[in-house]
Amino acid sequence: MRKTTKAVALSMAAVLTMATGCSERPSEAPSGSAAGDSKPPVTLTFFSATLNTQWEEMQSPVGQKIKEKTGVTLKVDYPVGDPKQKLSLMAASNEYPDLIFANNNVNILVDAGGLVDLAPLIDQYGPNIKKLYGDNLKRLRWSKDDQSIYFLGSFGVNEQQWEPRDGFQLQHQVVKELGYPQIKTVQDYEDAIKTYMEKHPTIDGQPTLGLSLLADDWRIAQSVTNPALFATGGSDDGEWYIDDNTKKPVYHLTRPEEKEYFKWLNHMWNTGLIDPESFVQKYDQYKAKIASGRVLGIIDSKWQYSEPEQALRQAGKEDKMYGMYPVVLNDKFKNRNFQSPGYSGGTGVGISKSAKDPVRAIQFLDWLCSDEAQILNSWGVEGVHYQVIDGKRVIPADEMEKRNKDPQYGKKTGIGVYGYPFPQYGDGVKDPTGQTYSMKSQQQIIDSYTAVEKEVLGKYGAKMWMDLYPKVSEFPVKPWGAAWQINIPQDSDGGLILQKLTQVTRKRIPEIIMSKTANFEDLWASYQKELEAAGVHKLESQFEQLLHDRIELFND
Repeated sequence: MRKTTKAVALSMAAVLTMATGCSERPSEAPSGSAAGDSKPPVTLTFFSATLNTQWEEMQSPVGQKIKEKTGVTLKVDYPVGDPKQKLSLMAASNEYPDLIFANNNVNILVDAGGLVDLAPLIDQYGPNIKKLYGDNLKRLRWSKDDQSIYFLGSFGVNEQQWEPRDGFQLQHQVVKELGYPQIKTVQDYEDAIKTYMEKHPTIDGQPTLGLSLLADDWRIAQSVTNPALFATGGSDDGEWYIDDNTKKPVYHLTRPEEKEYFKWLNHMWNTGLIDPESFVQKYDQYKAKIASGRVLGIIDSKWQYSEPEQALRQAGKEDKMYGMYPVVLNDKFKNRNFQSPGYSGGTGVGISKSAKDPVRAIQFLDWLCSDEAQILNSWGVEGVHYQVIDGKRVIPADEMEKRNKDPQYGKKTGIGVYGYPFPQYGDGVKDPTGQTYSMKSQQQIIDSYTAVEKEVLGKYGAKMWMDLYPKVSEFPVKPWGAAWQINIPQDSDGGLILQKLTQVTRKRIPEIIMSKTANFEDLWASYQKELEAAGVHKLESQFEQLLHDRIELFND
């Protein structure tokens, strides 16, 4: 599930998220006017459910340019702990900031009536919003029964996926030393880790860690539970496995195929190949271990480990960066990382009922959708971060090196900071000059690889990591989009069941993985009984109706 923001491997622009805002003065801007047409300065409060580690208080060159163009200063608020609690408090108090990114908990706000319908505002003040989303704007409608638009979708519109978002990561030094073995199944992956660990019990004077997992709160989904779905032929649909033909959803952790995946993880634990701190470490500890270079393998989403991997690159430890492999349980399955959901919006930024000036807020969001803003966020300030030569944007070599190596590049420049979760064109979409809005094209991605990465890919007969994965053409486009984006009402029977299932899973799955081999079967059976007692099959039935409603909504 990209719910965690399941989001989203994402490039720097996609990894870096922002936060809060509260308008202070109303405006009388005419319909369709630009957000920065001589309007008085205003502060918009903005709550983001996802932390942006690069947030720079709008003090960077890009941040300053945005303030200059719009007159808007964002005052950011991030949650301490579970963002769901903060959102629930907002709903209970009926008091909200101007702008809100609730991520996958947006239903809390919608159910409470906390967000305004953006459709009328877009009609009057959103020419750039209409241009960016085009026909996909209708896919932002909330539901079959409520066709309001409560947020602007955060995922890139018309994006071409050129990089895997999830996978099994393995250090380049491992495959190099072992002669580039095939890495297609969990057995291949295990053999590589085990063999290298036996040869190198320490790295830089510290104990070598084979496979480090992350189970810190909701992040358990990215590193522990979702990979069970991906390794057994499932697509990125959050808690659900959905058959392409029958369209019938199954809570994926009930599948016998996934039991076999967790049996493999239990085996890895009992043979000492899993980092013993995997189920107690916090996210910062996990990132620090990766940055140390002593973790041979991780199973995660790209956006979760991009920062420590950048740190490895900056430190000159390019051989300890990671390749991304489409590992599956066995050769009966295909990895569906590149199966297309079409455009389904994801989650995004909405305007609250408490906003003092919703017109100014929508004008700000509309400006962020403009060509000028999209290029600014991805490329930076002309003359500072890039030059225009013969009508084309060109990034000097020294600046490109900073982009690739400096983990604080976004914070220093503002580049990428104002992308996700705000509206953005997807990778590959071209502006009027014929260049892509984003910094990503296939050639730009290849050019960004290290020499070691290019060497490893070449040994596997590939130019990009996507070449190792099954192609997008091998799977049908999902008519429901991404199922993790289908909202189950928070206080409904189904919503309460899902909360129980989540609680049970976060407790039991680590216990099962860390159990003695002899206890695995009994613990798995007990876990399944707990899921049934919590109402898993009732939830599946309710979700099936929501799924079919989504298919109807998206394809009317």
